[in-house]
Amino acid sequence: MSLNTRLDALKERHASLESRIFDEDQRPRPDTEALMRLKLEKLRLKEEMERLRTRVN
Repeated sequence: MSLNTRLDALKERHASLESRIFDEDQRPRPDTEALMRLKLEKLRLKEEMERLRTRVN
């Protein structure tokens, strides 16, 4: 898998997590533990995307 392909896949996953976080946060009683896990995963993806961007450029 090329770096650009991997980066695109990570961007899609990041967007999906953003949507899941929004949906969970809109519930009447959001699951705070689930939100923390989703946000942590989103942060890890963002960090990996930044590492890959520095390698691509």
